[in-house]
Amino acid sequence: MAFDVARIRGLFPALGDGWIHFDGAAGMLVPEQVASAVSTAMRAPVSGPGGAFPASQRAESIVTAARRAVADLVGADPAGVVLGSSAPVMLRRLVEAMAERWTIGDEVVVSRLDEEANLAPWQRAAKRVGAVVRWGEIDIETCELPAWQYESLVSARTKAVAVTLASGSVGTRPDVPTVIEFAKRVGALVVVDATYAAPFVPLDLQALGADVMVVSAQAWGGPSVGALVFRDPELLERLPSVSLDANARGPARLELGPHAYPLLAGLVASVDYLAGLDDAAAGSRRERLVTSLGSAKSYHAGLAAQLSTELRALRHVMVIGDAMRRIPALAFTVANKKAPEVAEYLAKQGLCAFADDGTNGVFASLGVGEVGGAVRIGLAHYSNTFEVNQLVRVLDELR
Repeated sequence: MAFDVARIRGLFPALGDGWIHFDGAAGMLVPEQVASAVSTAMRAPVSGPGGAFPASQRAESIVTAARRAVADLVGADPAGVVLGSSAPVMLRRLVEAMAERWTIGDEVVVSRLDEEANLAPWQRAAKRVGAVVRWGEIDIETCELPAWQYESLVSARTKAVAVTLASGSVGTRPDVPTVIEFAKRVGALVVVDATYAAPFVPLDLQALGADVMVVSAQAWGGPSVGALVFRDPELLERLPSVSLDANARGPARLELGPHAYPLLAGLVASVDYLAGLDDAAAGSRRERLVTSLGSAKSYHAGLAAQLSTELRALRHVMVIGDAMRRIPALAFTVANKKAPEVAEYLAKQGLCAFADDGTNGVFASLGVGEVGGAVRIGLAHYSNTFEVNQLVRVLDELR
């Protein structure tokens, strides 16, 4: 396997801004091939689907190519790929469709590890119909999400279990297969948020066994497009349709309004970019994706371990959590400094990072808000050892 970070950095024109980007929580920078695909599609004549003329046929081919690209990424059937403007919007649409059949006393299970975007739709839907929300708790020392607790969390009234494949805040990759196993014992639908895992971990929805997987192209440098991927496309026919077309079938049942065709063209290009992360990858796009993301996983595991070890060696820095399986994302606090102060200091040194006030999601569960919040660091495909060393050096000087 060959993950050449210098070659990969050359694919990102935006790196020429001179900043060091640890702002992965907002998504990666955009590769040149993705920007080119979007601009090319915007210049081409593209109409609505259903016509016999080239512009209409081009629209249909773009949508078909986008479904196939996402299916290759997650190891699924293109017939089960629903496309939309963003992952949170798509997830909300899914939850609202599912909740139409819930009744008072039904249950949904979510976790303290999840981002707010994967919690709010379930909480709102449950409140609206009188359903009960049950919580998977995290270990406050390691930020692990113990899978054994789900055996007692699920019951005959459980309609859905929502869990993240990886935390974008603290990096934890929970034992999702075991969670799914417990959920399936009671017949609950399992929705897995793969937003933060997708850029770093090979995905296989069929092997995982979840019913629905959520992904966001922005996470890996793609355009603002989200997707719901159904392991069994037949499930789409059993959910209430939200389409304006009364005759909509398959993925179109959960798609509202016309697609942004240039962005879908960019989505295809972004998946092709992922497939080329390892320049030695060969075979079908699916095979190249598995190889390339496997290489990315290995490279970033080493880089993240270096960053974590060196930050923990700084006595005034506290890294939050210490999960065994993780993606290259972490959060930390600095003694006697509030997170916005630290983020501003980093920015003055040319480093991009976000401050989180600690009032939502996993940080709220850990009480991070009481110490002034946390700084989130998200590595990207183009992150390298020099940048990690710069972050450690700058934080070492912050006393």
